[in-house]
Amino acid sequence: MRQRQCQDAGDHHGSGDYPGSLYEGRAGLRGAKAIHSAADARRLARRQLPWMVFDYIDGAAGAETGVARNRAALDAMELRPRILRDVSTRSLAKPLFGQMADRPFGIAPMGMCNLSAPGADLMLARLAARYKVPLGVSTVASTPMEQLIDTAQGHAWFQLYFSGDGSGTFKLVERARAAGYETLVLTVDVPEVGRRPRELRHGFKMPFRIGPRQFIDFALHPRWSLAALWHGKPQMANFDKEGYAFDRSESRAKATWDTLAQLRQIWPGRLVVKGVLDAEDALALKQAGVDAIQVSSHGARQFESAPAPFCALPQIRAAVGPEYPLLYDSGKRNK
Repeated sequence: MRQRQCQDAGDHHGSGDYPGSLYEGRAGLRGAKAIHSAADARRLARRQLPWMVFDYIDGAAGAETGVARNRAALDAMELRPRILRDVSTRSLAKPLFGQMADRPFGIAPMGMCNLSAPGADLMLARLAARYKVPLGVSTVASTPMEQLIDTAQGHAWFQLYFSGDGSGTFKLVERARAAGYETLVLTVDVPEVGRRPRELRHGFKMPFRIGPRQFIDFALHPRWSLAALWHGKPQMANFDKEGYAFDRSESRAKATWDTLAQLRQIWPGRLVVKGVLDAEDALALKQAGVDAIQVSSHGARQFESAPAPFCALPQIRAAVGPEYPLLYDSGKRNK
């Protein structure tokens, strides 16, 4: 049933605008300021954010058919409703690495999160603390990793990219351990930064740079621009100190299974590997001592032709067994 639905979902193609355009035309939503769905939030963000910032957040690889495929795979899945059962006592709390999370969700890491609004990183950290869910702290977060784990009251996982020869990577690992992180998330699906046409058209760069095109874009979005002027240009805060540097264009292609073994040896806490879509890889990761796997296509931002993670999930579960921790992302939206 699930496999057939995933095959059917693969026949649907479209741009990354598919989820928003599906709902924007509904009566009463156009022009509304309240947020009742992900489509509402997307529509308001598209209006208020500079085009460059919106397309950085919303865009994906290539023609963005991967985004539509991810969404269609989830839309094709049906739930079986049952009746006349006492559901007056309900709870969404779930155990996660020996602790109870109030919700069966985490907050995904987002690079340069404060591009969306000043203080966005810290707002998400406060939500993580309130609901006792993991906050994914990006390597290129807009707020230092030490401040984020403190604000999240310990409910934070550090997301790691392996870059260059790895020397800078392992410095970040030691820093995360010193800051009190107990869970490290190694992202493995970005050997090179994916080609995202919407970013390229706007000249998006990390570190953040302002040229004539960006200046015009910002001038046409004064609310965002005035807030950015008041609070300061968003920075890659984990590298805003001596001895740390980040180059988004630097290759991450040298990471191998030996790299993973080295990381497993030096990291005493829990190790999660993010960006897994193949059942054989998943089994090998389990055998290599990885504590959990995040089944993900990076939101189809890296590889347009990747399979929908929702369709890969059953095969990976079968490979690693019923008890092994699996996390999932890509394609979810709250309608």
